[in-house]
Amino acid sequence: MMFNVKYLTLALLTYTLFSLQTVTAEEVTNDTDKILITVVLKHQQDKNLTELQRKMDESRFWQSFPPEGVEIESWYVAMGLGQVITVKIHPKDLRKLNLAIEKSAWGAFTTDIYPTYEFRDIAKSIKAEKLAADKK
Repeated sequence: MMFNVKYLTLALLTYTLFSLQTVTAEEVTNDTDKILITVVLKHQQDKNLTELQRKMDESRFWQSFPPEGVEIESWYVAMGLGQVITVKIHPKDLRKLNLAIEKSAWGAFTTDIYPTYEFRDIAKSIKAEKLAADKK
């Protein structure tokens, strides 16, 4: 039997959507003009910090990243991994973000990029609902 990824993805997405709790607009606010993107810059562990910083200087990382129009939501260093940066951008600026990463981060980092959404308020709402149900 042939495995069809499209149908499996659709089934998983449908299951996920129907299993999520309903959240009102008051509980979660979204900036619908922009999207969140998480960029993971993984340190190349064959280089020490001095070598990484030299490579970043050579590629003008700090002058290029983040590119104009990209807002930094959070920027963390995860020890043993690298830097985890969440940015907010207009979808039209996705190419600009990608080019800035390719031109300035490659060589010092390997990269992973993920579409992202804020879940904190949703998680709080679900937790409160479950705790209240447990008390009944």
